[in-house]
Amino acid sequence: MKILQVTPFFKPLWESGGVARVAYDISRALHENGHDITVYTTNRSIYPSDLPTNRITPVDGMDVYYFENLRKYARGTIVPVMPYRMPAVARREVAGFDLVHIHDHRTMLTVIASHYARKYGVPYVLQAHGALPRDTGSARMKRLFDRFWSEKVILGAAGVIALNETEAERYRELGVADEKIAILPNGIDLAEYPSLPARGMFRAAWGIDDAAKVVLYLGRLDPTKGIDLLIRSFAVVVREEGDAVLVLVGGDMGHNEEFRQRVGSLGLDDRVIFTGFVSKEEKMAAYTDADVFVTPSFTGFPMTFLESCLCGTPIVTTGKGDLLGWIDDAVGFNTEYTPEALADVIGRLLADDALRARLGEQAKELVRTRYNWKAIVRDIETFYAKVTGSAEGNAPADVSREAVPKAPDTF
Repeated sequence: MKILQVTPFFKPLWESGGVARVAYDISRALHENGHDITVYTTNRSIYPSDLPTNRITPVDGMDVYYFENLRKYARGTIVPVMPYRMPAVARREVAGFDLVHIHDHRTMLTVIASHYARKYGVPYVLQAHGALPRDTGSARMKRLFDRFWSEKVILGAAGVIALNETEAERYRELGVADEKIAILPNGIDLAEYPSLPARGMFRAAWGIDDAAKVVLYLGRLDPTKGIDLLIRSFAVVVREEGDAVLVLVGGDMGHNEEFRQRVGSLGLDDRVIFTGFVSKEEKMAAYTDADVFVTPSFTGFPMTFLESCLCGTPIVTTGKGDLLGWIDDAVGFNTEYTPEALADVIGRLLADDALRARLGEQAKELVRTRYNWKAIVRDIETFYAKVTGSAEGNAPADVSREAVPKAPDTF
């Protein structure tokens, strides 16, 4: 099958978050399974890059277009993802694909790709990655985008992928028919982790005592992730675990100063470490050296959860965003979104070595047997066959290529 993958960011722009990693892992697994893969993406997330732009670049056997992004002209992420050369390429090429898989629904890549897919009658699959309008539409620009484009993009898809039942229900609320929804989790490519860092490397690099208990957060340092709640919870934890350390790993999304002020106001300056963005090796070393991995709020299916499981580090989260039922009392715990509840569960894990060990071993086994990309991509291929009608008896009429609504050529 000739497949176009559309994602705002792709290898090597890992600092952009989990979508880039998931889009890459799916694309590479599909390529290894014999599919012809092309990727439309951009060349700039948070930091400048020297990637070749606006032409095909070979990446691990795939053809990748890193379109120049208007973020070239502004610092950070203020300017939206705007690939101004993409329409010319899409107009010329999209008709030649059997299927388009769009990652994220709230960028101009999505609008352009979905427009030409509808125009040329090419079915597309949409994967919102936990960012549907009712999830993260608080920012003014996101609300405007949802108002003008998101519904058309979502409802025009031949099929959609939900990461969990919570997201599937949100698709239904937006008007997506049940038969167009597939619930498929994220996975992890075990081949990329042939060995894990030795315990102690991260602690040594950041001057953390071997005997200290480490509470780790890893991801975007954004208020929507519950960072402030975590800091307040940690202030409660240190009353019982005086040698505990909170490590916040992730790039500055423009809020670090307010987080640091919160840390200072609680007298935690010597107990909280901000590392900034780190390499993959440092990230895995952080998981390995942590005693507990905490993400107070999330949407979708964070890759960080699977990486933490791979390293045998128990997870603590809440029901604030989405809810992953497989976590609770299996690889960690879900709790209430309050400082007291979060602190209680973190403290319980830090105080019980046997409990952490049990959950850690169960976490490793779960990743090896259930959440690996080879198994998940087979399910994705089955869904592709369904929406394209290439699997006999699997494609309902309303997701056939002819049923995809066409739009006027406005690009």
